Amino acid sequence: MNAQLLGGISPQQFLDEYWQKQPLLVRQAVPGFQGLISPADTRNFACQEDQEARLVWKDQSQWHMLHAPLRKRDFPKSGPWTVLLQGLNLILPEADELLRQFSFIPYARLDDLMVSYATDGGGVGPHFDSYDVFLLQGMGKRRWRVSAQTDLTLVEDAPLRILQHFKATREWVLEPGDMLYLPPKYAHDGVAIGECMTYSIGFRAPSARELTTAFLGYLEEKLSQEGMYSDPDLRATATPAKLPEQMSERVAAMLARIKWAQRDVGDFLGTYLSEPKQHVFFDPPREELSPTAFRRAALKRGIRLDLRSQMLYRPGRFYLNGEIFVVPQNDAKLFRRLANERTATELDGLSVNSWSLLWEWYDEGFLHLQGGGRKA
Repeated sequence: MNAQLLGGISPQQFLDEYWQKQPLLVRQAVPGFQGLISPADTRNFACQEDQEARLVWKDQSQWHMLHAPLRKRDFPKSGPWTVLLQGLNLILPEADELLRQFSFIPYARLDDLMVSYATDGGGVGPHFDSYDVFLLQGMGKRRWRVSAQTDLTLVEDAPLRILQHFKATREWVLEPGDMLYLPPKYAHDGVAIGECMTYSIGFRAPSARELTTAFLGYLEEKLSQEGMYSDPDLRATATPAKLPEQMSERVAAMLARIKWAQRDVGDFLGTYLSEPKQHVFFDPPREELSPTAFRRAALKRGIRLDLRSQMLYRPGRFYLNGEIFVVPQNDAKLFRRLANERTATELDGLSVNSWSLLWEWYDEGFLHLQGGGRKA
């Protein structure tokens, strides 16, 4: 992380004083930054089948939005419009490097790098995000107006989450290299001054409902409840439509046998937070090396995680792309380094089991030899 990224304050000071509390404007957070891709690149990526992107524009008083894959004729010939490209870090090594400058926040919370290109006057309207976001200005200028308002009523039937009553209290114009941090649910509206591109570093903040639904699904796969409902002492009834109290009691007793521990929650989070998004697919090596040849090459060149791979860990467990792995204790340090730094060298001394696991990841396209594949 460069010392200027947070305006000269330490990561811990930022977390104590600003994180989820108040905005922070940093002039020249990334000195000399002009961006990573061109407007044409952004449009071209948004036209590809495997990209997550949106085109947003407004005519008179109505907002419109199209999802990728876009077609060249979809882009308006005139008037303000914006194209938003998600997950630039999944396709561009330089974008991943930029995202990793924010690794003072756990990877479990770090989501992706989105880039937006807007023509003069373009934007997505006044809105709020449910997560923390850093807005780093690339090419051009953008005027940001923000508000700590509590009225978050949305415009009905709009394709985006547009605030119905936005009242700005502060305003800044960001130039290339400037960055604005905003806490969750902080109302904001960014409008391009001429052509501009903004890079948004976003963080994951699943809702309680999302986590509960996902955890129940995880438990359903892991549980092995035995037996079937039975009522050998059933009595004849004259009111067959009445739900028997004994049935409710017995089902309640069955459900009460569902148990989970802290380790189950940890495993759930590790798999859930490392699971690739639905549109993400991995490419196996074009010319697959045998396990022996892979080991020789890895010892010489080192290994790197694929840009699309997410690797997390906790004591005794590793999580890669939604799966749980256990490695020999003597090898855990190397795997932790791979997870934190996304690259590893000095692989001497690894056990046979660990080499087998690394080759499986290589074979799936989860990692590559240094100098090959989508690197991170």
